[in-house]
Amino acid sequence: MNNARMLCHIQTRAYFDADSHLDEEKPDKAAAMIQHLAKLRGIGVQSATVLVREAFVREFSNARALGFYAGLTATPYSSGGVEREQGISKSGNRRLRTVMVELAWLWQRYQPGSVQVSWFRERAGAAGRRARKVMVVAMARKLLIALWRFATHGVVPEGAVLKPGL
Repeated sequence: MNNARMLCHIQTRAYFDADSHLDEEKPDKAAAMIQHLAKLRGIGVQSATVLVREAFVREFSNARALGFYAGLTATPYSSGGVEREQGISKSGNRRLRTVMVELAWLWQRYQPGSVQVSWFRERAGAAGRRARKVMVVAMARKLLIALWRFATHGVVPEGAVLKPGL
């Protein structure tokens, strides 16, 4: 009986030691990504923290997988000869999706020269209120992908401006 307890103790100790090693690496990487994102105009520490903790610490194979995780991808409907879009899937991370839509509105204000804002204004220029709300969600997906590339690979979104003095 004593040997069984000792074996269980050794295995438990090895398990927790392995986990503690993983926890030590991630906070450093996550903190660096948060500080990196907070350098962009229009993104504060709180928004950067949500982006990093909810999405950017995970590994995604491509941008489409990231958009699907956030619930910002289109949901097509196809039946017989009818093909149309049903809006976004909303099956992903709700907190991340909410922050991204808020950031999309803020991005228009603080980054007016960026590619994402130009794309939005080109398509939603004289559109009504409802169309602008739909288009801002599409812009949120594009912005999420651009911010993911910025946080993970250091690629600054085209036309984006960094905060002065950083």
